[in-house]
Amino acid sequence: MILTRLTTLRKGKKWSLQYTADRLGIAKSTYAGYESGHRRPSLEALALIADLFDTSTDYILGRVDHQDPQLDEDSSVTCMELTDLSALNLSVDGLSLSKEELQQFIAFIRAKRQLEDKST
Repeated sequence: MILTRLTTLRKGKKWSLQYTADRLGIAKSTYAGYESGHRRPSLEALALIADLFDTSTDYILGRVDHQDPQLDEDSSVTCMELTDLSALNLSVDGLSLSKEELQQFIAFIRAKRQLEDKST
């Protein structure tokens, strides 16, 4: 566990040790022990802390460097089928692509692949 992350998260919200401990339903000395490294939170306490600070347990444990738990969920997507147009909301230069533009993009990729296949 990276101890400075707990302190940084708490101070980022401008919360006192007492206020944080109260929100978690634990004693101030218990939470202070987590921040100082004299105590280790249980798995249940770690999950509560992550929820309280709207981050992931992986961030608190130092396994990832981003606070946003959404990034962890998004990183599980390894492949997306572009031909499923209803599931997409893509943009270029801040402007959403229309359905027609997506179809043109897919057609371009298919044509490019065909040309590459013929040249080999």
